[in-house]
Amino acid sequence: MKVVFQVVLWIAIVVLGYLNYKAIYGPVEFNKKKEKRYAQVINKLDKIRQAQLAHKEVIGKFTSSFDSLVRFVDTAEFTITQRRDTVFLDEEYLKTYGVDKMIETVVVDTLGYEKVKDRLFKNYNYSNLGSIPGTMDQIFDMKSGYIEVNNNKVAVFEVKVNKSIVLKGLDPELIIQEKQTVSVDGVNGAYIKVGSMTEVNTSGNWPINYGKQE
Repeated sequence: MKVVFQVVLWIAIVVLGYLNYKAIYGPVEFNKKKEKRYAQVINKLDKIRQAQLAHKEVIGKFTSSFDSLVRFVDTAEFTITQRRDTVFLDEEYLKTYGVDKMIETVVVDTLGYEKVKDRLFKNYNYSNLGSIPGTMDQIFDMKSGYIEVNNNKVAVFEVKVNKSIVLKGLDPELIIQEKQTVSVDGVNGAYIKVGSMTEVNTSGNWPINYGKQE
């Protein structure tokens, strides 16, 4: 009986030690791995956002296809322009009324062109822009379309990934808690995302401590 009691006692000590580790050090290790994975995902989302904003500037709309977005980055160019104020005499007004009339306007001069990939993705491999870091070939969920704002159609886009995908392999209970995050210094909700399909918003849902949002 004495031996049995000692065995049971040692098992209890091991179990209590594990539970103590899980309660104290488990969340610490979870947060370390979470922060590292989030940083990689957020960096990729910010690159996608830059590509989408460039697509909107050059093409006039956003895209729902990563293949299309990568082709755009690879081939498209920004038009470099210069705006200048100018004043000229209205010749027709002068002929009709015999009075000088000066017209003020803005002239836009085209100075040249710059490749999108050179401005935004120099020394960066954009060929796998849609792949989620740390996963086996999984792709971000990306949508684009239009919403109506004050009777005007406004282009919008959204790119997101479920936190469960990013945190795969970590403590399931802590993942559930993380997906319920509501905090000024955390990534709120079940997704890490940039943009929105319901409002005019091209920002990410992560706080500033994860990096700048240009």
